[in-house]
Amino acid sequence: MIVLMQKGATRDDLDRLKQRIESLGFVPHVFAGEQRTTVGITGNKGQIESDLFLSMSGVEDVVRVSKPYKLVSREMKPDDTVVHVGDDQIGGGELAIIAGPCSVESRSQILEIAGMLREMGVKFLRGGAYKPRTSPYSFQGLREQGLEYLKEAAVKTGMHVITEVKDTDTLPLVFEHADILQVGSRNMYNYSLLEKIGMQRKPVLLKRAFSATIEELLMAGEYVAVQGNYQIVFCERGIRSFDPFTRNSLDLNAVPLIKGISHLPIVVDPSHGTGSWELVIPMARAAVAAGADGLMIEVHQDPSVALSDGFQSLRPEKFRLLLEQLSQLAPLMGKSLPTKTAPSFITNN
Repeated sequence: MIVLMQKGATRDDLDRLKQRIESLGFVPHVFAGEQRTTVGITGNKGQIESDLFLSMSGVEDVVRVSKPYKLVSREMKPDDTVVHVGDDQIGGGELAIIAGPCSVESRSQILEIAGMLREMGVKFLRGGAYKPRTSPYSFQGLREQGLEYLKEAAVKTGMHVITEVKDTDTLPLVFEHADILQVGSRNMYNYSLLEKIGMQRKPVLLKRAFSATIEELLMAGEYVAVQGNYQIVFCERGIRSFDPFTRNSLDLNAVPLIKGISHLPIVVDPSHGTGSWELVIPMARAAVAAGADGLMIEVHQDPSVALSDGFQSLRPEKFRLLLEQLSQLAPLMGKSLPTKTAPSFITNN
């Protein structure tokens, strides 16, 4: 159920409504929009009588939500949500560019690539410290040390760290070092982890599982939102198909579909979505043309020696070419690219 507040509703009106909802044993979720404030109600096992709220001061109407994904739907919040990360954001007019290596491999590696990326204007630094791999014999990441290297690189360049949360045990440590908590595709169905992340107050990037429907992705977002964390960014990263030519099938249908039914931003990961560096640039362009709010790209100084996913990583010069192409394409979609900034540190320090 959604309670629509009047345009002139006061803070006291909103507080009284929240108190009424809580007194009934339910949970209020407040969304401040450009035109009006809406309050979602969760925790009910059956229908709630509209008359409980219609007579209250500041309340304009009460609407029942038809979708199972209540809090992430446009029924709850018609306006686009912009997820703020420090002074930067995902969603809105600027195309968010998230880039970096698949894995943090050493201090010198992540410091060097962070400096290159920041000089190109990238504000969000990706890199895996905890790596959930298909094989237990594959590189599992530098773990806590990797987090420390990521944080150091971010502090020295003024970038924001986005890294994957592997499980609930390591969540507090990742929370301490990261600016955005990434839920990988393997954990999209890990509802205990989603609930724990929802209790945190940091932005969350939620990747679609490789067998998930769009509704299942939205419901995973609902698990986070129902705990009170509405700073969610969806990520399309490809789904499994029958064709062996690509790692996954990048489902760009998901971009306009999700933007039509959810107020939350969505970014696209063409690196995992294709599994081939030759396909990353054309599919990144296609993602922006489809309306994506940002891109997540794997970039490595020398992909031939990368400890994970080198085959789908762009070299810095190829990544620079992509940004040049996006600088022409993004304005056609009402977006701008982040401005370039000189690196603030010497990489061999």
